[in-house]
Amino acid sequence: MTFCLLIVAKAPVPGFAKTRLCPPATPEQAAGIAAASLLDTLDAALLTPDARVVVALTGDLGRATKGKEIAAVIRKTEVIPQRGEGFDVRLVNAHADASRPGEPVLQIGMDTPQVTPALLAEAANRPEDAVLGPAEDGGWWALGLKDPLHAKALAGVPMSRDDTGRQTLRALADVGLDPGTLPALSDVDTMADARRVADLRPGSRFARAVAEVR
Repeated sequence: MTFCLLIVAKAPVPGFAKTRLCPPATPEQAAGIAAASLLDTLDAALLTPDARVVVALTGDLGRATKGKEIAAVIRKTEVIPQRGEGFDVRLVNAHADASRPGEPVLQIGMDTPQVTPALLAEAANRPEDAVLGPAEDGGWWALGLKDPLHAKALAGVPMSRDDTGRQTLRALADVGLDPGTLPALSDVDTMADARRVADLRPGSRFARAVAEVR
C-alpha cells in the first residue's frame, strides 16, 4: 500500500540553518551540514518502497548552500510550501496539504540523515494507528498516522523542547491514540550530535560535511 512520506525541510541558507553548530562551524559550514543532511534524507526517502515523497519546504533555495543540487533532487518529489505561524501549526497544515484520502502519512524532518529506506518502510507499515519515533534530546524524529486528520493534535504542542516528545504523546492520547514506539535516533542540534551521527554514516555526504569542521 502506498503511503505519504512527508519531509519537513528548511532551505539551508548560511546564517539561518543550523546556527547552533556555530562555533566551531562557520555559518557556511553549518549550512553545508544542513544541506548534506537534507540530501541524504531525500536519498533514503526516494529509495523507500511504496513511498509517495512529499517535501514541505520553507526558505529560499536560490540562497541556499547546494541549492541547485537540492532543487534537482526535490523535482523527483511533490513539493508543497509550509504555511502557518508556529512550527506546530505548520506541521498540522503540512499533513493536511500532503495527504490523500485513505493514505497514511509518515512525517520526518531533515535532521536524521542516518535514516534508511528499510527503517522508513518499517515505520510506515507498523499496524498501530499512530507511531512516534523519539529523539534522544526529548523531541521526536518521526510521526506516523494512519489518519492524517489526527495531526490536528499537534496544534499547541511546544516544539524544540526537551519535553516535546512527552507533550506529543499526551496530545495524541487526548484524541484517542496509543502510539507505538519507533527506534530512538539522535537528531542534529550540536556539533557533538553531528559527529555522533556522522560516525553512523561514514562516507555519506553528511559525514564529509561534518569532517570539514575542525
